[in-house]
Amino acid sequence: MISNATVMTVTHGTIEHGSVWIHDGKIAGYGATVSAPTDAVKIDATGKFLTPGIVDPHSHSALSNDVNEATSPVTPSMMMIDAFDNRDKALYQALAGGVTTELLLHGSANMIGGQAVVIKNKFGFSRDQMLFPNAPGSIKFASGENPKRVYGGRGQLPSTRMGNFEVMRQSFEDAKAYMAKWDEYNAKVAKGDKDVTPPAKDLKLEALADVLRGKLYVQIHCYRADEFLTEEAIAKEYGYKIRAFHHALEMYKVADQIAPTGTAIATFADWWGYKDEAWDAIPWNAAMSEKAGIRVALKSDSNDHIRRLNQEAGKMIRYGGVSEEDALRMITLNPAWIIGVDDKVGSIDTGKDADLVIWNTDPLSTYARAEKVYIDGDLFFDDSLPGFGTTHFSGAMHEAHGFGGEDGTNVDDEGGN
Repeated sequence: MISNATVMTVTHGTIEHGSVWIHDGKIAGYGATVSAPTDAVKIDATGKFLTPGIVDPHSHSALSNDVNEATSPVTPSMMMIDAFDNRDKALYQALAGGVTTELLLHGSANMIGGQAVVIKNKFGFSRDQMLFPNAPGSIKFASGENPKRVYGGRGQLPSTRMGNFEVMRQSFEDAKAYMAKWDEYNAKVAKGDKDVTPPAKDLKLEALADVLRGKLYVQIHCYRADEFLTEEAIAKEYGYKIRAFHHALEMYKVADQIAPTGTAIATFADWWGYKDEAWDAIPWNAAMSEKAGIRVALKSDSNDHIRRLNQEAGKMIRYGGVSEEDALRMITLNPAWIIGVDDKVGSIDTGKDADLVIWNTDPLSTYARAEKVYIDGDLFFDDSLPGFGTTHFSGAMHEAHGFGGEDGTNVDDEGGN
């Protein structure tokens, strides 16, 4: 049991001199007083702060240079788990910054990219042991500059925003036709037709069909206000829901129009001016969007940025007067919702996974440092230990790639800045 801490629950306020009891990897109780067995291991956190683990809804950590399959503007059958390097030192850096869950996304070279992988940052465990159990699937879309530059630079479709959306619409028309063929086949089988031949399986169209069936969360790299509206119109036309716009630097312009759709945003605190689409970005975007009814999360998109998402949340108090609880929610419960795991992580609630961080001071301070990081109640980082402070890792870490890049690539790489 962790006791005597300032417990920032996210959902039930802040508890001074509070305690959290962990049992079998879950939060078994929390509050100013907690009844726990007398033999429970006790950790005195006097003078410390305790929060849920940070959740990053937009990361390219541990995907190396395999983050973009830039051979076609539509690659929905690509699986990011096949690129996941569980020994990448970017995972350690994130862990040391209090990040316990990450959504690892395809890059932004394609209008419709590959399928993401959700991990718990159990650095030192095997690849499969790091996968977030039963997390919903997500797929990455990208509109705007990146896909049109990548393919336009080769003299092929799409080279304009018009081309971007034509590629998207045609892909869904192809998926509808594919689904119709399978519906016809299944109907004949149901009637007892033993001679009917099934249509050919197409992994790309199967993935697009899953989007139309609502089986994949749609995460869209998108910056401009006009494109948010276009993306929502296409989603309505083809019958799928957008889970979140990522980057979303111009959301403040149209937040009142997007809020009724329920689409969230995963944005930066104060990145702007690094590309044409970012010229109208303002540091008040997150706060303004939240006040308009948008669910707002902050994200890294950078192996450097991911180490201090707590400080990015702190900026929200400065840029827009967001409350401390709501600022913390932007890096815990809101991103957990975007990923679809908010029933398991993102707040200190009884029954949720014991993904917790003990901080030396208020986590929204620039002086904050993660001292201990627990995932499923197991200690994975302890800064009092010698070396790197890891408790399960041994051997050599692999070199991180895409350091400081946007959407998993460096400035000179296709699909990045």
